[in-house]
Amino acid sequence: MKREFWFVVGSQFLYGPEVLEIVDSRAKEIAEDLTEALPYPVVYKVTAKTGREITDVVREANYREECAGIITWCHTFSPSKMWIDGLRDLQKPWCHFATQYNREIPNDEIDMDFMNLNQAAHGDREHGFIGARLRKPRKIIAGYWKDEKVRRRIGDWMRTAVGAAVSREMKVMRFGDNMREVAVTEGDKVEAQNRLGWQVNTWAVGDLVLEMNAVTEAEIDALMAEYEASYDVATDDIGAIRYQAREEIAIRRMMDREGCRAFSNTFQDLYGMEQLPGLASQHLMSLGYGYGGEGDWKVSAMTAIMKAMGEGGNGASAFMEDYTYHLVEGQEYSLGAHMLEVCPSLASGRPRIETHHLGIGMNEKDPARLVFEGKAGSAIVASLIDMGGRLRLIVQDIECVKPILPMPNLPVARVMWRAMPDLTTGVECWITAGGAHHTVLSYDVSAEMMRDWARIMDIEFVHITKDTTPEKLE
Repeated sequence: MKREFWFVVGSQFLYGPEVLEIVDSRAKEIAEDLTEALPYPVVYKVTAKTGREITDVVREANYREECAGIITWCHTFSPSKMWIDGLRDLQKPWCHFATQYNREIPNDEIDMDFMNLNQAAHGDREHGFIGARLRKPRKIIAGYWKDEKVRRRIGDWMRTAVGAAVSREMKVMRFGDNMREVAVTEGDKVEAQNRLGWQVNTWAVGDLVLEMNAVTEAEIDALMAEYEASYDVATDDIGAIRYQAREEIAIRRMMDREGCRAFSNTFQDLYGMEQLPGLASQHLMSLGYGYGGEGDWKVSAMTAIMKAMGEGGNGASAFMEDYTYHLVEGQEYSLGAHMLEVCPSLASGRPRIETHHLGIGMNEKDPARLVFEGKAGSAIVASLIDMGGRLRLIVQDIECVKPILPMPNLPVARVMWRAMPDLTTGVECWITAGGAHHTVLSYDVSAEMMRDWARIMDIEFVHITKDTTPEKLE
């Protein structure tokens, strides 16, 4: 779907028609300039001078699917009582952009006419008060509209707002239930739909098997060509790869038919299947679908949402699990992996398709999967948990590194990282907050973006940084 953001500028009739014409012209200029620089179009809608104008544009924004959020700015003074009805009705993400048209104070030109026209410092504080008074969730970005740092922050907020829109449209297809006796993958699906917009429902594995049986050899041949174009084939067991292609085609067909953007399964329920989907799940994630292992529908949805928030609408974000630690003093690292399913968007090089025995679950044959090392760089891991009556999003800053060991006998994709503030303190903080073993690891989505997403969705947010201590976190 085409997404856009509406630019609503505040003013009033006090200053006369000439001032309003200038405000209108400048608002158009700023919107057009930002559109050229930002990931989504900025559509100038109105210089609002009355409560009716504000309410009308807000109500239209609420019901126009292409509008992913509104950006407001007060070029002149805009009395905030006239914003009350509109802001109270607002259901889309809101960014209050505190800027001004001119970068500098013009020493020789400044007079009272200039002051009346260029009152953003005055108007944005009045506008800010009513946002605080109404307790409306909002993103406040201050700075000059041509500055690269300011534009980058607006762009990040835009991608976050798109993540909120994707969340409210989210449908998750569960194949079977979650892994037996596991606590953190459970959750209140009714509350998730109420708070986050997610529709989470179950389809039988038998339904998937029937869909697999309907896949043609020609369809498998076409997907095999995609695999060979993207990955190195490092196995002689072509039949295992073709079986994964059959699984992928069937899963995607079912999801697309139902309007689902994410799915989960569990190795404990593969009734009628020869292999746990490995390569199939990995390639689907590379196309932007979300995935959660062991029936973890929460991480499945979050993977799809964070992918949509990334560069180009499908960024380097992936289902991940903390598997084991390297606890050598001065060289403390986490090793993240999963049995099979890590998205190749994290790969530092061209992934390899391999087949290996999987000593867990009901696999009749060795599953094919992508094997690779994750790339180095700053990233985050994010975990959404159900605390019983409330949802909590936990985000930790990490620094991914090239794995310090080759691990030649580990037949899965892997990523290694330094956790902030350090491994053991980070683990203590993560456990204190209740973070899950499943996460979404992202190179593209920042902690600030996830904080904004949590604010839009009205849920708790916990951030573990280089400065976090267990005492501060508690």
